[in-house]
Amino acid sequence: MPKLALTLQFPAAKTFPEHKALLPRATVASWIKASLFANAELTVRFVDTEEGRTLNRSYRQKDYATNVLTFAYAESEDDPVTGDLVLCCPVVEREAREQNKPLAAHYAHLIVHGTLHAQGYDHEDSAEAEEMESIETGIMQKLGFTDPYLPLPPD
Repeated sequence: MPKLALTLQFPAAKTFPEHKALLPRATVASWIKASLFANAELTVRFVDTEEGRTLNRSYRQKDYATNVLTFAYAESEDDPVTGDLVLCCPVVEREAREQNKPLAAHYAHLIVHGTLHAQGYDHEDSAEAEEMESIETGIMQKLGFTDPYLPLPPD
């Protein structure tokens, strides 16, 4: 099993204490480890809308907060997996509610998704998207979650 050096940052904890309680270090680490194919050093940061929007605007030229941003720092396949995952708590919460998914399941999916991005996976074309979604679905099922791409029935 690959080794993981993990840093968690939760500047949004004052506004979203229930999110922090839902995301203990051991839980986040288990989701990431299930997604790793090599040793990694990752930072996971949980932010509010303002910080999420600022980062998305600065680095992707998109003026809105998005659910997860991945900053991968490896310059070649030989470099160790290093990166930052930034999750925007209010966006994740809204999406989970809209998709009728448990908040923890949506966080798990986005952390798996971001971890795969940190390792070079992408979804820029349909073949890449299909491969990445298949890997994500397999990981999520191993973690005990349903397929994140299947809609859940309404309550």
